[in-house]
Amino acid sequence: MRSPLRRWKGYGKPHRAELYFRWSIYLMPLAAVPVALLSLGAHLDEYSPGAARVSLAVSLVTTLVGIRACRTSLDHYLGRPADHRRWLVVNGAVTVGGIWALLLAGPRPDGTGAPPSTVLVATVLLIVAYGPISVGLRLRWSAPVAVALAAAVAPAMMLAGVSAGTTVGQLIGTLLGMPLIALSCRSFAWLTAVVWELDGARETQSRLAVAEERLRFSRDLHDVMGRNLTTIALKSELAVQLARRGRPEAAEQMAEVQRIAQESQREVRDVIRGYRTADLHAEAIGARAVLRSADVACEIDLGEAADELPPHVQAVFGWVIREATTNVLRHSEAERCLIRLRREGGRAVLELENDGVPAVPLPSQGGGTGLRGLRERLAAHDGELTVPTAGPGVFRMLATVPLPN
Repeated sequence: MRSPLRRWKGYGKPHRAELYFRWSIYLMPLAAVPVALLSLGAHLDEYSPGAARVSLAVSLVTTLVGIRACRTSLDHYLGRPADHRRWLVVNGAVTVGGIWALLLAGPRPDGTGAPPSTVLVATVLLIVAYGPISVGLRLRWSAPVAVALAAAVAPAMMLAGVSAGTTVGQLIGTLLGMPLIALSCRSFAWLTAVVWELDGARETQSRLAVAEERLRFSRDLHDVMGRNLTTIALKSELAVQLARRGRPEAAEQMAEVQRIAQESQREVRDVIRGYRTADLHAEAIGARAVLRSADVACEIDLGEAADELPPHVQAVFGWVIREATTNVLRHSEAERCLIRLRREGGRAVLELENDGVPAVPLPSQGGGTGLRGLRERLAAHDGELTVPTAGPGVFRMLATVPLPN
């Protein structure tokens, strides 16, 4: 099993943020245990042995049930399948039942009724029980539930010997404290939802960018081929009519059709060349701009070797940088990226490295479509693409191409 630290490093930023906010909500019901321990330690002489054990047991049980209720309520708030209503009912029932058991566990050793510290613990249990309710239910339902919980505890205080004035004061304080705990829990839940919405918006933005590029390419191709194909169709039809009539102008029309077809081929090649050709320096500059806009520190070191490379090597390395930049944005939560070009013997080596890689299997051995395409491009020039083992959370890629003598 992986250590908690390695598991934490393997999570992406949205998952880390959710864990942080989720455990911030879990701390609300966990507060009942230290309150009960401090109450026992400070006023142990006011408790009978049975009442002390009941106080600890009630605090532990309500804490465990409260954490589970917080978990299901947050999952429901995030739109995930969760049986939150059942656990909210269990949480409320356990809390009210535990407070009754706590207050009626036994009077003070002098027989004067429940200790004031017990009433304080009961108030804390009641307040923290409202946390998951405020997350799992809407305000119009959670507010009446808070009043109902307070009303259910009032008879137990009266039966435990608490005066009417103290009971009313404690319940008013409870109702005033519940909105504060609700504000904290609800805020953490809202922040968690916002983080996941931003992550989804980032993925949507990437898909829209790809779709926009496809539309641009199709628009350029339509502009180039639409008019020429229409002209070819009209002149071909005219040539057919002239040929059927035995007119010599049919040959001239077909020659014109041939000229337009050759011109269309050239224009299409120009469009495709502009779309498929990758300039090394332009791709490096574009990669730095795109990564910096995504808050990724990008270090690029092409050196003087870039200008000395043959054009075909520069073009294929430009494609490597383009694909690597796409992988950094789509498959990592990188904060740092390195692009370095060097010469080793008779080969040009382009090294790319980034951090922020989740601890999941990477398409390093031909599994990824992008990397497979790069291998095919490099293989056309007797080059190769390797993904050596790097440190935890780091992805390293080496593209090498032999240089002519």
